[in-house]
Amino acid sequence: MDLNLAIVVLYLVAMLAFGFWGRSRTKNSSDYLVAGRRLGYFLYTGTMAAVVLGGASTVGGVGLGYKMGLSGMWLVVAIGVGVLLLSLLFAGTIQKLRVYSVSERLDLRYGHKATGASSIVMLAYTIFLSVTSTGAYATVLHVLLGWDRWLCIVVGGGVVLVYSVIGGMWSITLADQVQFIIKTIGIFALMLPFTLSKAGGFDGIRERMGDQAFNLIGDKNFGADPQTILTWFVVFTLGLLIGQDIWQRVFTARSPEVARWGGAAAGIYCIFYGAAGAVIGMAAHASLGGKIKVKDDVYAEVADKILPVGIGGLVLAAAVAAMMSTASGALIAAATVARNDVVPMITGKAKATGESAEDPHSDKNIRENRTWVLALGIVIIAIAAWMSSLKAGGDIVVASLTIAYDILVGGLLIAILGGFVWKRGNGQGAAASMIVGTVVTLGTMAVLAVQLGDPLLGILDNRPIYFGLLASLVTFVAVSLATKPVRPEVREEWDARVSGRIETEGVRTS
Repeated sequence: MDLNLAIVVLYLVAMLAFGFWGRSRTKNSSDYLVAGRRLGYFLYTGTMAAVVLGGASTVGGVGLGYKMGLSGMWLVVAIGVGVLLLSLLFAGTIQKLRVYSVSERLDLRYGHKATGASSIVMLAYTIFLSVTSTGAYATVLHVLLGWDRWLCIVVGGGVVLVYSVIGGMWSITLADQVQFIIKTIGIFALMLPFTLSKAGGFDGIRERMGDQAFNLIGDKNFGADPQTILTWFVVFTLGLLIGQDIWQRVFTARSPEVARWGGAAAGIYCIFYGAAGAVIGMAAHASLGGKIKVKDDVYAEVADKILPVGIGGLVLAAAVAAMMSTASGALIAAATVARNDVVPMITGKAKATGESAEDPHSDKNIRENRTWVLALGIVIIAIAAWMSSLKAGGDIVVASLTIAYDILVGGLLIAILGGFVWKRGNGQGAAASMIVGTVVTLGTMAVLAVQLGDPLLGILDNRPIYFGLLASLVTFVAVSLATKPVRPEVREEWDARVSGRIETEGVRTS
């Protein structure tokens, strides 16, 4: 067996072992969904960095450096800034709320049932995030094994599904920690020095690519232009502030201080990670002559043509690790939203928020959580396998994820963050802003699709999210001011949670 392949297979087997380790630590729903809210600085920083640095940040980040030079780092830097802002501004408060989902947080703040509709958007976002990650790490297995892509998706997705179902967040946390270490070694200790040496250092890169490769801001001729960079920050930085997969990691912290400063450390790490990936891509461009047509192939080409055998295997394992950490985090986030938010909203079943809704010693709750993770995992693998069979599958996935991200930010950002910073904001304003922001975002996409003559161009355009955000903000403020404030008892409970005075009372909804 090829050494590179053997290393990746060994890594996959280790992931399965983490599932059984996590099972031994899972005693209740809190353990299964949020690792018992007991993670300290080391584990928390590693798992937060792992979940946000997926295939787009690792394989995609290297590809952007290859294509755009140093300015290609801004996509991953935008992710790091999002983690920093979330951690320093909101994570401490989020950790105190003792909830399981973003929708439960909206219920707690506004006491208004209409805000539960946010769970539908959040479910779509987490499912498509997991689908894209599942399809991405299957490409590495396809290169190594030569199997059909659908089979690679089934095998790789099956590994993620097994350790996620068995051990829940505890398994995912340990897997994330190992994945974080592998990614750190793969990017900083192996790929960066080897590719720089092969390229002849920074002087060699400058000689082959020119001074333009080192510009932090590109133009229409080369690099990431200001409009592209701004869009990355709007979509990824703001999206990270409100994503269920990210918040669910915040819920795992054992204290507000861990959530704040451990998350800040992860954000800083992401910024360095983005810069390193861009430099690796630049060095690969100088070493390989700029002949690679598809930027996402650059990472694998570096492992195959620049790195020694064995080290290339570790680097490929790092890529698989990056994608699996995102896929598993999105999977358990999707299951949490589906069970805790979507089903109660559809069935009309009342719910309480936080640990009061769970019997801490009930095996039934753990079984139900496992069932949801298993069911959604199968759905995600099936969607990813189906999309891999389509000639335009890549465009379909990108378009679907873009729609989910744009609705997430354009429709939900104002309602979610507005509750933190504006006391007068109420449930009517939040619900109206979500509807208007979503309609304007999707409507702008449709109008642009007609104007540009291509639905994909309309979806990928920058303008829908800007119009959606503006409409959502105006609606939130106007409707909140025109209607009654949040009921005093709801506001009192929110204030008590934020202050840490109470931790386990349910939410009163109208």
